[in-house]
Amino acid sequence: MAADMSFRVDDRSTGTLERDATPVELTVLMPCLNEAETLETCIRKARSYLERSGVVGEILIADNGSTDGSQEIARRLGARVVDVETRGYGAALFAGASAARGRYVIMGDADDSYDFSNLDAFVDGLRQGNDLVMGNRFMGGIRPGAMPWKNRYLGNPALTAIGRLFFSCPARDFHCGLRGFSVDAFRRMDLRTTGMEFASEMVIKATFAGMRIVETPTTLSKDGRSRPPHLRPWRDGWRHLRFMLLYSPTYLFVLPGVVLMGLGFAAVLALLPGPVPVGRVTFDIHTMMFSSIAVLIGFASLSFGGFTKIFAIGEGLLPPDPNLDRAFKHLTLEVGLVIGGLLFLGGLTGSIVAVLRWRALEFGPLPGNLLRLVIPSALAIALGFQIILTSFFLSVLGLRTRVRAPITGAAPSVG
Repeated sequence: MAADMSFRVDDRSTGTLERDATPVELTVLMPCLNEAETLETCIRKARSYLERSGVVGEILIADNGSTDGSQEIARRLGARVVDVETRGYGAALFAGASAARGRYVIMGDADDSYDFSNLDAFVDGLRQGNDLVMGNRFMGGIRPGAMPWKNRYLGNPALTAIGRLFFSCPARDFHCGLRGFSVDAFRRMDLRTTGMEFASEMVIKATFAGMRIVETPTTLSKDGRSRPPHLRPWRDGWRHLRFMLLYSPTYLFVLPGVVLMGLGFAAVLALLPGPVPVGRVTFDIHTMMFSSIAVLIGFASLSFGGFTKIFAIGEGLLPPDPNLDRAFKHLTLEVGLVIGGLLFLGGLTGSIVAVLRWRALEFGPLPGNLLRLVIPSALAIALGFQIILTSFFLSVLGLRTRVRAPITGAAPSVG
């Protein structure tokens, strides 16, 4: 997920709305890709806000390779233009925010769906010390035709609910394109993505960093373009969901792993004495076999959750996790080797006993009672070996983290 965020930025325009040598307080930032139909309207609205409010500011267009003359329109109207070589919504916004001269940045699409002449609530929120001021379209109103039904009733509510569940984010409109943030907060977010998921990453990173996030009602209007929007609801919705899953190893790996292991172990133990009838269905050794597989898959998922979290913390993608620190004070390499070794030896012993019993039967068909010993023994061998390998790999990750940077939460006790 960490993309190359080094951009070739061409800042050729000198037109700004700065008052003499007064420091710029606000940068109104618009990402742009062939927005000649609506760009002038958006710039004029932003200019009218700056003139009405008296805020010392600039209008900055982060152009992503327009071929319809958008850059010339922006410069003619006194906006500053940065030409961003790397394609993508996130790439344009990152480059624009990096080039901003203002103390605060308010970003919004250049398609005339947001009203840049009414930014008072965003500026007030930032001046009050909030790090991120989010627009909320569901509070402010969605005009007819402004948002497709699948976005309004499915995509946005579902993704917002997932974001609030996974990351405890306070925002109730996760993907509103009109939002303001301080330049200092932007730098601390350390944003990496280049596509539409940039919007999700901003909210998640701000939450991780403990930043102050507030919302303000925002009206969404139908955009003024005659062509289809750049947004592709299903593709971009999946990109947002994928990003949130990858940024939440607990929900992607750990919880499914715990559930699979718990259910699998419970079924294996229940079936050890004999078949278990439930109504008209009888669960037997075949269920035990699949339950053993569930245990192994669950442990693999749990392991990947640990690997992902340690790596992400070490790379600065996730914040330190005190619970992980406490766990690794006890789950050292030696503990893992002992647990894995005992399971492996136990399974090997059970397998030998099973072979001896099979020999007593002159190596004929295996009876069900013998399979009740074979299946758990095979499970113990496989699980023990996985625990040993996982313990060694966690130890390697711990060493790598200590060499790169002494980051709290990055498995400092492993090994």
